[in-house]
Amino acid sequence: MGRARLRDLGLTIGRMPPGPLNAITDVPGVLVGHRTVIRDTPRVTRTGVTMVVPREGSIWTDYAFAGYHSFNGNGEMTGIPWIEESGLLGSPIGITNTYAVGIVRDALVGYAVEHGYSHRFHLPVVAETYDGYLNDIDAFPLTREDAFAALAAARCGPVDEGNVGGGTGMRCHGWKGGIGTSSRRVEAPSGAYTVGALVQANYGRRHHLRVDGVPVGRELDARADAGEP
Repeated sequence: MGRARLRDLGLTIGRMPPGPLNAITDVPGVLVGHRTVIRDTPRVTRTGVTMVVPREGSIWTDYAFAGYHSFNGNGEMTGIPWIEESGLLGSPIGITNTYAVGIVRDALVGYAVEHGYSHRFHLPVVAETYDGYLNDIDAFPLTREDAFAALAAARCGPVDEGNVGGGTGMRCHGWKGGIGTSSRRVEAPSGAYTVGALVQANYGRRHHLRVDGVPVGRELDARADAGEP
């Protein structure tokens, strides 16, 4: 049996219907791939890379429209000045741990050059969250080959969630975090559209957790303080 999702538990978030997979890959042409690295020696490693390929064909030459917004200033994402100035995305999007941003970014440039796209300049988008609590991040375990493997694994269809790819070492609200995805169908006068999201969740204390507006984290804290299971 696969990992249960909220809808499997009878919880429906919002009013709009999801796509068939309730995943970012419900958006036509979007592919997702993971490279998960887990080992105990020579140093404890729980990390990885996730790649989102935004369209079928060559994103390196057929750019996608793009925008950017930051909820806070704590985080790194390469390639943002180009997106803000041009409104265009010209690479897959890499997501990894904080110390591997440069490695994954350089791997994407190397991939483009090695596959014959050297006649264009490349400013790939790579984002991060910190996994140093569960992963020995100071060992710098990820390599460009790991980034290549995530890119090679990119597929349409169901998306692996949880303890995979860039989300392998992440925590969220005091529990194990990781990769999550969803989609919604939106009706407009011009037709129907699919909006997809993919999240690498690594934030928040337990009392911040809300599920469909319900302060679940606060309730769990209150039960723990009262000695309830």
